[in-house]
Amino acid sequence: MSKFLTLCGLLLAGFTALAAGMTLKPGLWEIKVVKQVMDGRDMSAQMAAAAANMQQAMANMTPEQRAKMQAMLPSTAGLGGNGGFRICVSPEMAKRNTPVIDKDGRCQPATVNHSGNVTTYEFSCSSNGSSRQGKGQVTTVGDVITTVADMTSTTANGATHVMHNESEMHFLGADCGDLKPIEPPKQQP
Repeated sequence: MSKFLTLCGLLLAGFTALAAGMTLKPGLWEIKVVKQVMDGRDMSAQMAAAAANMQQAMANMTPEQRAKMQAMLPSTAGLGGNGGFRICVSPEMAKRNTPVIDKDGRCQPATVNHSGNVTTYEFSCSSNGSSRQGKGQVTTVGDVITTVADMTSTTANGATHVMHNESEMHFLGADCGDLKPIEPPKQQP
């Protein structure tokens, strides 16, 4: 069970820049982390293996056990196929024209540039003694959105971590089923 929570945490952390507003449709999307490098260490193979193990474990569970595992995920996320997660995007979130850097709205992109189907952004934020800075690129082709993001974070005690993330989002349809939609983050003063 702790491996399941660790995997969920890693995948959710990988959504550093939810590609909102870049022709994002309201409805059900599946997100898959394609590549995750943390502090120079490629975690992609480990994440893929953990996702495959999780999918196999889920397949072997009773419906009651699967429901219990699903209940451990946030109400706005669900398990998808091939190690991905599913999210429901609200109409309000789909209307955003900037990427989401953090769900609490404390960090907004400093620059956002749209050019055709490509959006680039940069950000630099600090909160409670820690800081984050980075950049990313979001590319939309039909119902597929790819994101590449690089971020450096420094904790309050001075530890620095560097992360590179590549992810894909695939639109599955307007019906989100039981998933609650993700709402835009609140703007912080």
